[in-house]
Amino acid sequence: MARIKRGTTTKTKHKRILDQAKGYYGRRKNTIRIARQAVEKAGQYAYRDRKVKKRTFRGLWIQRINAGVRAEGLTYSQFMHGLKLAGIDLDRKVLADIAMHEGEAFAAIVAQAKAALPEQAAA
Repeated sequence: MARIKRGTTTKTKHKRILDQAKGYYGRRKNTIRIARQAVEKAGQYAYRDRKVKKRTFRGLWIQRINAGVRAEGLTYSQFMHGLKLAGIDLDRKVLADIAMHEGEAFAAIVAQAKAALPEQAAA
């Protein structure tokens, strides 16, 4: 039985790693041992930051909604409570977009939320 030489499979594996390390600085782009570490760490950062991105955007949407609501004389928490009482089911992403680009529509939503609040909270 003939022996199997593994040079081509190793070269293919190395090429895949080095292609992923393209653009890295120094030996991280062309030395397989260091490139493998760099690519693995980059993957860990990418995985983590896909989760962090969601948190970051939620915070941004809350800031934009809060800024729009305070101009109408409410706080963010009062506004969200009023939305729930009024039965308006809009998520923060949509509310932030409306607050940024359609001021009149957002003012109407705030008025509905304000009307749904009990009297002592709205004052």
